[in-house]
Amino acid sequence: MNDHHRVVVLGAGYSGMFSAIRLAHRTRRSGVRITLVNPSSRFVERLRMHQIAAGQELADHQIPDLLDGTGVTFVQGAATALDPEARRITVDGAGTLEYDTLVYALGSSPDTGQVPGADTHTFTLGSPKTAGRFAERLTEIDAGGTVIVCGGGLTGIEAATEIAESHPDLNVTLISSDEPGRMMGAKARAHLFRALERLGITLVTGARVTKVLRAAVELADGRLLHFDACLWTTGVKVSPLAADAGIATDDRGLVLVDATLRSVSHPEIHAVGDAAAIRMAWGRIHGTCQSGLPTAQYTADTIARLLRGRAVKPFRFGYFHQPVSLGRRDAVIQFTHADDTPVRLHLTGRAAVVYKELVSGSPLQTYRLSKHLNVTTIVSRGGRGA
Repeated sequence: MNDHHRVVVLGAGYSGMFSAIRLAHRTRRSGVRITLVNPSSRFVERLRMHQIAAGQELADHQIPDLLDGTGVTFVQGAATALDPEARRITVDGAGTLEYDTLVYALGSSPDTGQVPGADTHTFTLGSPKTAGRFAERLTEIDAGGTVIVCGGGLTGIEAATEIAESHPDLNVTLISSDEPGRMMGAKARAHLFRALERLGITLVTGARVTKVLRAAVELADGRLLHFDACLWTTGVKVSPLAADAGIATDDRGLVLVDATLRSVSHPEIHAVGDAAAIRMAWGRIHGTCQSGLPTAQYTADTIARLLRGRAVKPFRFGYFHQPVSLGRRDAVIQFTHADDTPVRLHLTGRAAVVYKELVSGSPLQTYRLSKHLNVTTIVSRGGRGA
């Protein structure tokens, strides 16, 4: 093992946090120095941001507390520059950090820059703070007011149903360019639509928002839909840090990686989670916690093996479920093939609620156990398709 090898993990989301904790356990008593960098000291449960937006109080998990006992050093600050040739990172308020190995785990954030007015007149689920501001806005709306959620993906569905359940006096409209739940099987999708109807959610499908005004969204067909508050969940973007540093990225700014999740241009950089452009034989991995934790587990193990001079096998992964909450009292779980297409099996109702809560709470339990055990988060390796 290489004593005093410096590993910097950039970003403490689901993937970055797991990378740091698991690597610390795998290299314990080796002299490897691990530093975790993040702008906020609070660990953000992105899987629960829609709950905060609906006005619910969530536990405040502090990163130093989660790292307690691991030996990982936490540096609070935003990375403003990366020099891969000098292997140096500039951190706002914390100076510079040098590394021998970098785990690039800067995840995605809501993208409001593609539609005029979205960045000015909408709220997002980008952080507990922004979600909390939306929740405060909901308390200011009179009964009968209208809340619009733009984006019919899983995030938009969870947000719309959570808001409608928590604020039954408000009218909630979900705008989607595609049919919500189109990735699900027919029975799971039918349950989803029954939940939307039961909660009184107005569904506008096949519609694209072209402009957001102070109190209305303009659709491509010219319609104006007025609102008292608007939540934006249509797409995400990644940090430009890697691309600005000259690291090879795709057209969206994701780090291009090889089969071992190492940068194709700078192999001392490992990219995980939303930050990496990862392809399996069956297709491209899309950024979710379900895929992020396995990339973190694999990368921590890979770094540990490389430091010991051992061979590394390629990363293999397959999806196995799509868990979607529909408020606190309902949910739908669509089980899938490795390529995220649906199989016949699905769960609804109370069983799905329990399942979804286990999924949402599992990362924190994984972190705690990983201080002492090699906990696996890889349920599927993609089968023959990988």
